[in-house]
Amino acid sequence: MTGMYGEPADLGAGICLLIIIQLFCSGLIVLLLDELLQKGYGLGSGISLFIATNICETIVWKAFSPTTINTGRGTEFEGAVIALFHLLATRSDKVRALREAFYRQNLPNLMSLFSTIFVFAIVIYFQGFRVDLPIKSARYRGQYSSYPIKLFYTSNIPIILQSALVSNLYVISQMLATRFSGNIIVNILGVWSSPDNSARAFPTAGLCYYLSPPETFGHVIEDPVHAVAYIAFMLGSCAYFSKTWIDVSGSSAKDVAKQLKEQQMVMRGHRDKSMVHELNRYIPTAAAFGGLCIGALSVLADFLGAIGSGTGILLAVTIIYQYFEIFVKEQQELGGMGTLLF
Repeated sequence: MTGMYGEPADLGAGICLLIIIQLFCSGLIVLLLDELLQKGYGLGSGISLFIATNICETIVWKAFSPTTINTGRGTEFEGAVIALFHLLATRSDKVRALREAFYRQNLPNLMSLFSTIFVFAIVIYFQGFRVDLPIKSARYRGQYSSYPIKLFYTSNIPIILQSALVSNLYVISQMLATRFSGNIIVNILGVWSSPDNSARAFPTAGLCYYLSPPETFGHVIEDPVHAVAYIAFMLGSCAYFSKTWIDVSGSSAKDVAKQLKEQQMVMRGHRDKSMVHELNRYIPTAAAFGGLCIGALSVLADFLGAIGSGTGILLAVTIIYQYFEIFVKEQQELGGMGTLLF
């Protein structure tokens, strides 16, 4: 319906049926594997693992892909690292070869790879930001602990919800544009075009265009309104989704206070009735500001031209970090490596 795999009339009924069956079976396999991990045969969530694996595969492939592409200036390798050695070996002007390896257009380059590594490092650094609230046991004297409130209090939930919202909007807009091309209301939602007759379409005008990330800093200078609208949407939507998520997921100040009370834990220096008020000083702020930081990091990754997308990189890093925390927690419970790491 969206034309992602080509026009149905050109594909034929048989090919369309095979595509539907393939998508259905692949979705079923993913759900079954996720259920397998949830039953205790692995760590974490299968869906999260598949998302992180797919994003990491994209980064590794675009960095070391041996596929050759004819760009009109000769044959070049798709992988940024392999292209560097190929250009240095085949070009007589080494300075120009280095410049092309770092800044070549329409193919992965070394600047994109370094930008990806840079964003990975920033996200991991921000993962360590947290406030530890001192708590103690109301039953046993001398038993003290702390309740950590991380900067990314809602983890990658804001970017997942924002990505789902934009993806659904894109699908609806493409479906309407395919069937009602030229309609004013449909054009306001989004105008789509396929560069170089490729199967993938990109928004060129309308609401979907302003919600899509600018490809490079050059596009930001050419159309600053697009950049400002995208930044405002990313920051606002991530902060809103993060703030809303704590109320619907059972992680608000009231819910946390209830959980601590059930565990007979109280905050040091505060009574039971004032615990909710004290938690309200930190949790909503951490959720909103953390969502704002998630959106800002995603925008930064998109503007730097990181491999994949800002959303994808943030999802991969946060998921991998979650798996690392789960692994360390299990090792600590077993008395293994966890005690050496922390």
